[in-house]
This record gives sequence, C-alpha cells and structure tokens, in this order.
Amino acid sequence: MSTQQIAGSLVALVTPMTPQGAVDYPRLERLIEFHIEQGTDGIVAVGTTGESATLDFDEHVAVIRATVEKVAGRIPVIAGTGANNTREAIYLGQAAKEAGADAHLSVTPYYNRPPQAGLMAHFRAIADAVDLPLILYNVPSRTGVDMSVETTLALAGHDRIIGTKEASGSLARMQALIDGAPEGFAIYSGEDNLSCAAILAGAKGTISVTANVAPSLMHRMTAAALSGQADEARAIDDQLQPLHRELFCQPNPIPVKWAVAAMGLAESAIRLPLVPLMSEFEPRVCAAMQAAGISATICR
Repeated sequence: MSTQQIAGSLVALVTPMTPQGAVDYPRLERLIEFHIEQGTDGIVAVGTTGESATLDFDEHVAVIRATVEKVAGRIPVIAGTGANNTREAIYLGQAAKEAGADAHLSVTPYYNRPPQAGLMAHFRAIADAVDLPLILYNVPSRTGVDMSVETTLALAGHDRIIGTKEASGSLARMQALIDGAPEGFAIYSGEDNLSCAAILAGAKGTISVTANVAPSLMHRMTAAALSGQADEARAIDDQLQPLHRELFCQPNPIPVKWAVAAMGLAESAIRLPLVPLMSEFEPRVCAAMQAAGISATICR
C-alpha cells in the first residue's frame, strides 16, 4: 500500500476493555464501524493509545486481526508493532503481515536508548525481515531517544520504509523532514495540535488521538488541508484545539478513554499502571468536547 492511500485522519484507536480489564471485542467492532461511518481515513491498531505496552503478544495480534476483519478493506489498517527488542518488533511485524494489516508502525526503541547507528540498524533489520510497508515513529518525550532528521531520511531510502510519524513537538522538525523526503516517503504528524499546520506544509496526514473523539471534524480538517483549503482547515482546527490540549491533561490514553466512554462508545476501563481520569480533570475534558460540538450525556 502506498502513502497516497494512507493519508488524512488516521485514528490511533483506543482498545476498549471490560471493567475487569479484558479486551472488549464487541465494543471494538462497534467502535471501528463508528469511525468508518464518521469518515476516519485509516485506523492505527494497538499503538500507544491502544495500550500496546500492557497487551500481551497474543492479545496484541488478536486485536490487529479483529480490526482487519471488521474493517474488511474499507480503509487502511496500520498495525502498531514497535518494541525495544528488535526481534520482538520483527515478530510483531510478521504477525501483523499474517493478520492482513496494510502497513505497520514501529516506534524508536524506548528505555535502552540506542544511538543513531543503532536506530538505523534496528529499523533496517525490521524492514528487511517484514514484507509490509513500515512507518517509523519518533516520540522522544515517551521513549527517551530522538531520531534525527538525518537518520530518518537515510532510512527513507529503504524500499519498505514508506513514512514517519513525527511527534517531537517541533513544526520546524516536520518541515525539515517534508523538505528532505524523497518521493513516496510520507510525513505524518504525531502531534494533534500541529497537524493542521503540518499538512498545510506538506505532511500527508496525522496519526491522531483527537480523532477518537472527533472523527468527523478531524477528517474534514485534514481533507481541507490536503486540498489546500487553508482557511477552512484552520477554522476547524481552531474548534479542535481545546480537545488537542485537554486530551493530554493526563498521560495518554487516560483522558481519551474517559472521553470515549462519556460518548457511550466504550467503558473507561484502562490497565495498570495507568488509572482512570482523576475527577478534577473531567470538567476540562467536558468543556473541550463541548467546544468541538461533541455530545456526551455525562458532560451536561
């Protein structure tokens, strides 16, 4: 699958869970159908927002497979397959390929913090071993390692590495990647608050937390930005900015799981060591949802 097909608003989908902490597959299927109805352009399954850190291997692969089966080819499915162990990342990538994912997303190795040469070797090993389009993911605030522009663009020369999700928080960094990227290598914003500006500057889309709560608005904003309708895109983005901010009032995915539950789409259950949204933050998330025109009974 090419980057022309993977563009727009790509939701970093939450993984619904029962109050007992099991993956809630019926809710997952309903959530996927909701996103397709609302215009979401692609689904990222079992990324950070999908609680990849606390799903075991069997659950991880089962959620990818269930997502692929429910989507049934209607929009792209990108599987989260990152790990700080290269062999594990390859295993998850191969499992995503077997499950039928259209591409996979692999984060820079967290905690062990490899140097740039290690990052280069890690991602090349994954791309060599897994016959599936690969999107890199740089999020230094979570991983403790920052993949440089130079390393990213060197990796862009690999036939199977088709793009990068950039979540360094720097629009200048995204612009440097956009300016230096070879043809066919896509830049995706990993920062909801910068997504509109990044797409107007040449990014292909966003891998979005906000899209869990406002899928239609995120689709409309990215579509307008991709077609060069800057004023319309910015107007929608202004409406979304409170959500972009408040969905990170506590560590992701705590606020977004609460918001999805407030919409009646899933339970707010989340796995330890994360805990549900603290009550003092609830009015802030409610106000942001209301600013975006999102209906939630609990917020009335």
